[in-house]
Amino acid sequence: MRFQFIAEYREDLSRAYLCRLMQVSDRGLRAWRRRPPSHRQRRDMILLAYIREQHRLSLGSYGRPRMTQELKELGLQVGQRRVARIMRDNGILNRPEFIGDHQLK
Repeated sequence: MRFQFIAEYREDLSRAYLCRLMQVSDRGLRAWRRRPPSHRQRRDMILLAYIREQHRLSLGSYGRPRMTQELKELGLQVGQRRVARIMRDNGILNRPEFIGDHQLK
């Protein structure tokens, strides 16, 4: 979390200042940047691709429960909380379906 904060604000502030602010070493920051993505991060990237595709196919109407159901039907092992986290972190929102004059389905 600290290293990610530094990476986000690297354009605005100096690396040395950010390292002092977050109380991390410059060497630790360099090691973090060279580290390959973890198993969870790689799995999340794969799931994100599936979620984006299903979101596109559903015209943006699928939320967490239906998205999870669709992914399970594709043979993926995934839970609702993980789907919710990935969707939230990537700004994937569902649109409510309207069935009539200002009524939600």
